[in-house]
Amino acid sequence: MSESAGMLANNVMHFARLLRRTGLPVGPAETVAAAQALGHIDIGNRTSVHSALRSVMVHRHEHQDLFDQAFSLFWRNPDAGKFAAILAAMEGSTPDEEKAPPGSRRLAEALAAAKERPPREDSPQTIDATLTVSEREKLSQMDFEAMSAKDIGRAKHEIQKLRLPLDERRTRRWRASAAGRRTDLKATIRASLRTGGEIFDLSRTKRIVKPPPLVVLCDISGSMSRYAQILLHFIHSVANDRDRVNVFLFGTRLTNISRQLRHRDPEIAFEMVAKLIPDWSGGTRIGEALEKFNKTWSRRVLGQGAVVLLVTDGLDRDGAAGLADNMARLHRSCRRLIWLNPLLRWDGFSPKTQGAKAMLPHVDEFRPVHNLASLSTLISSLSAPAPPRGSALTDWNSTHG
Repeated sequence: MSESAGMLANNVMHFARLLRRTGLPVGPAETVAAAQALGHIDIGNRTSVHSALRSVMVHRHEHQDLFDQAFSLFWRNPDAGKFAAILAAMEGSTPDEEKAPPGSRRLAEALAAAKERPPREDSPQTIDATLTVSEREKLSQMDFEAMSAKDIGRAKHEIQKLRLPLDERRTRRWRASAAGRRTDLKATIRASLRTGGEIFDLSRTKRIVKPPPLVVLCDISGSMSRYAQILLHFIHSVANDRDRVNVFLFGTRLTNISRQLRHRDPEIAFEMVAKLIPDWSGGTRIGEALEKFNKTWSRRVLGQGAVVLLVTDGLDRDGAAGLADNMARLHRSCRRLIWLNPLLRWDGFSPKTQGAKAMLPHVDEFRPVHNLASLSTLISSLSAPAPPRGSALTDWNSTHG
């Protein structure tokens, strides 16, 4: 390999790291593909280089703007005047002539982190991975949508520590136990055959007690995109910590991602999910998604007193067509239905949309889910006894008049 080819591959690797720091899902496969793509084009043509890299490193339409900004800054486009706001943000000032494009804060932070000098070898290096009390409290109250790339990284680290202890329920199954209260006559007779029919001891059983299944239905439409990205880390942690967890994502269609989230490595799991989901950040058809879930999946996953977490803002593209009937059926099929809505972070929120009006009468709990504190409150609620069935609307009316 020539020296120039080696430098080009090295620059591609650093560019991939920059994209990864801004939040784009760029891994080793995309980096290798980018280096190979540059070998088939004229690298003197900037437009060809941009098109080649974007075709192999960007997998979602909403990531294209951030990629274009990073490309122009990393590869030094002298005509990229519209990105002056990003450079000014890195210097601590904001130009008046033009507003920073979307995603500029994350890109500025990623570039600033890349410019930091590594510590000297002769100086001792200390790493403090813990957050102070004030920092943790501030992070727990920060809205997911307002978090920077650094805040999101710390939030993901805190989410990995969360555990979801659902209250255990008695099942209809029994197992052998010397301390059981129920006498197993069949097992006693079988055991007596070893001693010529003489019964020396009574076999006993006890009822099996275990947590109920957990089913998560998460909205990934445009209005829920940022929250869904962070909540998936919480759901992935829960799916790898307990059995019988089923996760479905819905926008304009319903997709089961339970098998993908069982992978221990979150990056690999989310990469598999990204390839499976075609409607991320699109519209929302809540009624249609719930109808498909009720017809196809409810009998498979809602047995033994399942708990359902419905994560959505209630904004239905179809005007709540069929939503009330499907919500009522879902509510009858599970033991506990909890609606998690990030819009509840606003004090003046009122369920006035058609979707919210159709959904609220059929849920047991109505809770916010917009920061780490709301997730901790949810965990405390799930480990406590369930409230009366369908009490969310009554509680809301009594609290908000």
